[in-house]
Amino acid sequence: TAHATEEEAEEEARNILEIYRTFAEEYMAMPVIPGYKTEKEKFAGAVRTYTIEAMMQDRRALQAGTSHNLGQNFARAFDVTYQDENGEQQYVWATSWGVSTRLIGALIMTHSDDQGLVLPPRLAPLQVVVVPIWRGDEEMERLKEAARKLTRGWEGVVTFKIDDRENYRPGWKFNEWETRGVPIRVELGPRDLENNQAVLVRRDTGEKISVSQEGILEEIQNLLEDIQRNLFERARRYRDEHTFVVDDYDEFKQKIEEPGGFFKIHWCGSRECEDRLQEETKATIRCIPFDQEKEEGRCLLCGKPSHGRVIAAKAY
Repeated sequence: TAHATEEEAEEEARNILEIYRTFAEEYMAMPVIPGYKTEKEKFAGAVRTYTIEAMMQDRRALQAGTSHNLGQNFARAFDVTYQDENGEQQYVWATSWGVSTRLIGALIMTHSDDQGLVLPPRLAPLQVVVVPIWRGDEEMERLKEAARKLTRGWEGVVTFKIDDRENYRPGWKFNEWETRGVPIRVELGPRDLENNQAVLVRRDTGEKISVSQEGILEEIQNLLEDIQRNLFERARRYRDEHTFVVDDYDEFKQKIEEPGGFFKIHWCGSRECEDRLQEETKATIRCIPFDQEKEEGRCLLCGKPSHGRVIAAKAY
C-alpha cells in the first residue's frame, strides 16, 4: 500500500499484522507471538518488520506472517510519488505484507497426530461425517434413510457428508475420515435407532459421546466450538510448556538441542552477538515481543546490559 504520511503507513502495517494474528489464533487455532524483527532479520529495505511466530510440534519456530513498514525507501528507489494538496509531488510512504501457503504446513504441523490430519472446525471444509452402520441389506436401507432423516435441516448450518458407501466396512470409513481430519464423526447403528440416539466422536480427543437425536444439531454446533477452543488451548499449552527463561549460555546451548523450544533470553542488541548465536547454535532471534516487559539483565552472549528479553529458537 502507499500512503501520504508515515503515521498512516505505520498504522496499516500494524493493522495487517493484527489481521494475521486474528486469523492464526481464531481460525487456525494456532497461538502466535507478535513482535518486531531485529535489524538482521527484518525485510531488506524496510524501516521495520513485524512478525507473528508460531511453535510447531517439533518445537521449532515458524514465521507465520510478516508486515513491513517500508518508509520511503522503495518510493525513492523507484520514484513513486503522489500529488499533495498543494499540487507538489511527494514520495509515498509504503507498506508490504503477506502470508503464504506455509500456513497450510503450519496448520498440519500444529495440530495433526499419528492418525493423520486434525483440522480446526472453522477451517475444515467438511465439519461432520455421518457413518450409518449396518449388517445386512434390510438394515442398510433403514440406516441410510435414518441418516438422511437425521441430517435434515443441517444445510447451511454445518458442512456434512453421509458416508453410505456400500463397498467399505465401517472401520475403514472411520480410519479414512480420521486421516482426513474431519472434526466430528457421527456413528449411527441399529441400536442407536432403537434408543433414538447417535454417537458423536471427536477427532481432537477421540472421545465418544452418546446424544439424543432430538437436538443433535445444537449438540454438534456446541461441540465444534469446543473443539476449536480445545485445539487452540492445547497448542498454547504445548508452546508454554516448551518456553524457557534462560540466563546461562551453556544451558541454552544444551537445551536448544534437546528439548528445543522457545527461549526468552537477554540480548544486548548487537549484530555481533546475534550472528554468534546463529553460528554457534543454529538458533535465531525470532522476534522482540510487543508485550516485552522492561527487565534489566545481561546479554546471554557478551554480558553487556540488556533491557528486556527476546525470543530465540531454531526455525524453519
